Amino acid sequence: MGELIEIVDSLENKVSKLLHRLEVLNQANAKLRKELSAQLESHELSKEALAEWKEKYDSLKLASSMLGGNTNKTEAKLKINTLIRELDSCIAQLAE
Repeated sequence: MGELIEIVDSLENKVSKLLHRLEVLNQANAKLRKELSAQLESHELSKEALAEWKEKYDSLKLASSMLGGNTNKTEAKLKINTLIRELDSCIAQLAE
């Protein structure tokens, strides 16, 4: 009978340890999920900032070529032609 009590006590002890370990792992998991969420948000903000800087860079490059820079004249001409086509399209739609 004493042996059975020892087995039950041992099982209770092991279950208690497992439940404690489960709680610790759940807390660690929640912490990691929170960190992941913060990192994803930071990554998204970085992507948006990169897109803004890229747009500013392209605008500056276009302005530079329009002011007489020799490096991107063809690109500037193409951009101007595209803008003119878009304006023509808008005017045509307004005329309808």
